[in-house]
Amino acid sequence: MPRKAPPQRQAPALPPSAPSKDLQAFPNPQPGRDYVIRFDVPEFTCHCPLTGQPDFAHFRIEIVPDAYCVETKSLKQYFWSYRNEGAFHEKVTNTIVDDIVKAIRPRFIRIHADWFVRGGIRTFVTVEHRKKGWKPLPPVDLSGFAS
Repeated sequence: MPRKAPPQRQAPALPPSAPSKDLQAFPNPQPGRDYVIRFDVPEFTCHCPLTGQPDFAHFRIEIVPDAYCVETKSLKQYFWSYRNEGAFHEKVTNTIVDDIVKAIRPRFIRIHADWFVRGGIRTFVTVEHRKKGWKPLPPVDLSGFAS
């Protein structure tokens, strides 16, 4: 007697989440205070526009928000949107800063991109934007209060 094949399992449905360049914002809960929001994006991917080879990078983002903050899920989808795009390291890092500035107009943003080794060369690109007239407060030295 022939055996029946076991029923095929279906993968669980994932929530709808498509890559998008649409960065969302929400009101800053403390617009009267300078504070830093840090994002760590260790799995960025795109590909070389000349060779088509994959490029991988680790992005570190620091933002001093003004009236708005960037919404995290939209930021994740924004980064995912680069997966199938060809982009030079310098261009994509500058474009990301420009797009975040356009979306939330922060007082300050710094993005540090650590592009993994390809062809024996590792590339680091750091891009900053400062809102006109904004100056950070001087750092507070607490070294005299060692515990």
